[in-house]
Amino acid sequence: MRVLRASEVEQRVGLSRTTIWRLERTGEFPSRRRLGANAVGWLEQEVEDWITSRPEVSAGSLPEVRADQ
Repeated sequence: MRVLRASEVEQRVGLSRTTIWRLERTGEFPSRRRLGANAVGWLEQEVEDWITSRPEVSAGSLPEVRADQ
């Protein structure tokens, strides 16, 4: 079992610390674990499970971006 620190979680999920914190508060993201007095981390498997649970986005469902706007 591997524990990920905040910077690695941010990098893997592509979200900011604030967004991760908000998702945690609503129960939509795995909870952090206290590692010490001033350290927290997330279980790698829980983060990976969260990533795979996210819906896939197809190219057809993305909004069109026009260069002339």
